[in-house]
Amino acid sequence: LGTEVSLNAPDGSLTLHSDARIPAVFLSGGIGVTPVRSIVLQATHDKLPHKIVLFDSNRRPEDSAFLDELADAQKRNPNFTLIGTMTEMEKSSKTWSGETGYVTQAMLLKSVHDLSLPIFYISGPPAMVAAMRKILDDSGVKDDKIRTEEFAGY
Repeated sequence: LGTEVSLNAPDGSLTLHSDARIPAVFLSGGIGVTPVRSIVLQATHDKLPHKIVLFDSNRRPEDSAFLDELADAQKRNPNFTLIGTMTEMEKSSKTWSGETGYVTQAMLLKSVHDLSLPIFYISGPPAMVAAMRKILDDSGVKDDKIRTEEFAGY
């Protein structure tokens, strides 16, 4: 007791931008969906007008954290679209009717027709973050429209 503690407000680049006219596209891999979940649930609760698209990549449905909760948020929020993709369905005991394979430029363009408009938030393992960053860089997305968060070591 009597120990001083210093606290700072949460900050970082993975916070939803304030201008609702600019769409938000989240690219998450594995447990990298954790901060995205909070943003989506808060936007849903607050009925924010932001158009939000989440590409959530996992090996199998049974490995997907918060998949059911995010699917429920999509039902409650007309501005939120969840696009799950599984990379190892051959190892799954569950059925999956969503996307399969890694997120590609073609997959992005199916739902985000103009990649120059949104702010992109990338959250996941370092290799996934680097791969998504390369896709966006190769697509001409400006650096100031890309925010990243790496989740290493899990």
